[in-house]
Amino acid sequence: MNRLTSPSSARLAPRLAYAASQSARVAWFLGQYMMAARIGRRITGPPRTTPPGGRPVPGTRAILEELRALLARDLANIEAGYYRLPHDLLPDPRRLLTDAAAFFRDVPEVSRRRRDHAAVEVRANPPPGSGGLPAYYRQNFHYQSGGYLTEESARLYDHQVEVLFGGGADAMRRQVLVPIFEHLKTRRSADCRLLDVAAGTGRFLTFVKDNHPRLPVTALDLSPAYLREARRNLAPWARSSALVQAAAEAIPLATGSQDIVTCIYLFHELPPKIRAQAAAEMARALKPGGILVFMDSVQYGDNPMMDGLIDRFPQSFHEPFYAHYARDDLPALFAAAGLRLRETSLAYMSKLLVLEKTDP
Repeated sequence: MNRLTSPSSARLAPRLAYAASQSARVAWFLGQYMMAARIGRRITGPPRTTPPGGRPVPGTRAILEELRALLARDLANIEAGYYRLPHDLLPDPRRLLTDAAAFFRDVPEVSRRRRDHAAVEVRANPPPGSGGLPAYYRQNFHYQSGGYLTEESARLYDHQVEVLFGGGADAMRRQVLVPIFEHLKTRRSADCRLLDVAAGTGRFLTFVKDNHPRLPVTALDLSPAYLREARRNLAPWARSSALVQAAAEAIPLATGSQDIVTCIYLFHELPPKIRAQAAAEMARALKPGGILVFMDSVQYGDNPMMDGLIDRFPQSFHEPFYAHYARDDLPALFAAAGLRLRETSLAYMSKLLVLEKTDP
């Protein structure tokens, strides 16, 4: 075989493309995180070097090592065939610059809310159509402008999350694609159904559809503004994508109608009682033998190095239910809903659980 067409050579180009794109991505978003932190300190003052619990916060080098491990895992999954290279490996530079400019315009307002503990501005000035939403939801999560209730917030959300995670948010989300691949490899995807609970802007579903274009998917979210953004993001797959405005604790889909339910970064923003109701609803929507693929923040003890960040996160980013989530017994919570834990793993700052609905 010619060396230029050998398997190792065939893998080299995608590997180099991935390495170049992800290195640039990390530099872009991590740089913005550092700049935003400097701007914020001018308004809020210097942060504590050690959080109230006494646990130290990991330094930049330790965080980067965890991020490198995540990206190595992401590339290994791509080379193993679990999913394709990211569909936006070469992002639109105009969108990057536009979003960065909007992000930095909002940083002073976010910092002001953090300084003043102003976390419920959206209740005092509710955006149109938000009056009937649950009180737990009508907050300025992350101290972000508009909470989850405005077009501006929806447009900026994915950029904000990537800044928060130093460019690693999409790579963490893509780990959810592995159990989806395993579940579908012996099934005809067009005959299955996937529900994404708290789908937000639909960003994760674009990865699902890029890899499983014939799989019918439903994006469920409470925010009309975020669902409109999801509609735009899922436009290339509009014929096999549905959008539903509803709460995770009241899913308006038939019992046993879904083969796969995904839930990413929701539970840490739910009160404990609602968390249990949401788990029961997701289990109800699943077929026997169907799977819930769940991703959220790491919890205390998962990676002891991260425990200091867990201490600080609720105060720095207004997460009123996070402290309880960080100690919650997730396997027990899901077992009470009829879901059996099959596997769990860590991915950078996130935790992945795969759970199966047992037969009645």
